[in-house]
Amino acid sequence: MTAPARADLDRQYSPSRLVPSLDAYLDAYAEQSARARRAPGVRTGLRYGPGTAETLDFFPADRTGPAPVQIFVHGGNWQALTERESAFCAPAFGRAGAAFAAVGYGLAPAVPLDDIVTSVRRCVRWIRGHAAELGVDPRRMHLSGTSAGAHLAAMALVPCGPGAPGAAGLLAGVTLLSGIYDLEPISRCYVNDALRLDADGVRRNSPPALLPPELPPVVLARGSVETDEYGRQHTVMAAALRARGALAADLVLPGRNHFDLPYDLADRATALGREVLDRMGLPGCGDGTTAEVTAR
Repeated sequence: MTAPARADLDRQYSPSRLVPSLDAYLDAYAEQSARARRAPGVRTGLRYGPGTAETLDFFPADRTGPAPVQIFVHGGNWQALTERESAFCAPAFGRAGAAFAAVGYGLAPAVPLDDIVTSVRRCVRWIRGHAAELGVDPRRMHLSGTSAGAHLAAMALVPCGPGAPGAAGLLAGVTLLSGIYDLEPISRCYVNDALRLDADGVRRNSPPALLPPELPPVVLARGSVETDEYGRQHTVMAAALRARGALAADLVLPGRNHFDLPYDLADRATALGREVLDRMGLPGCGDGTTAEVTAR
């Protein structure tokens, strides 16, 4: 079978072509995140590592006592966005009784992908080490990511060397949204102009073949409004998780696209929100949005 030409891959890995306006989503992310940061008790710019961009914004739960936490890794093809546009779900998690952390990390091409992966692993460990200070229950840490952030969340589970485990043992659950997991086609499309991946870089950073045998439960989700390649990526990751007994839910949400699916994370009125909040042991707060799960 002939490999797709670069022009075809460029289209397949451009999810914005399936929505009327990417800028409208990005503007909404930024505006809603800025509003979330104005809430009492929010701590911004917490440094979790030595890198300039290794900071996170932390949003406490609307409850007393140690709370579960949702650690969210933004997308942007590993080269765009920051934690400043990634807190739009924080208020809903707070109302449901969970803390929320929006993770910042260095971006390509200035920062190699291997270092970006290391940053997310480091952030999870930092939150675990500062759980008491943050009011977080270290036994109820959950990690989520969307698009490139889903890749980074998956790679956080991968051991980073002999005797150096990944974050799998620190997490009670993981949610991966609209992710890219097989990086081989990425190395042949426009995204690699910034990443500069060679064959070894692809192998080191493609989690389906690297996941350890013991994993926390993983919720895998995507919208139905995605390109064929994003659908294939989802299928590849589902098979890898299923083989390890870690696939807790395999969701395809009708009518949802690459950019609006993250809004469902803490919304009990949606299938994704119910799955996430139930696994966090939270009652949740619906906003009237509805969604159904495609049978798989």
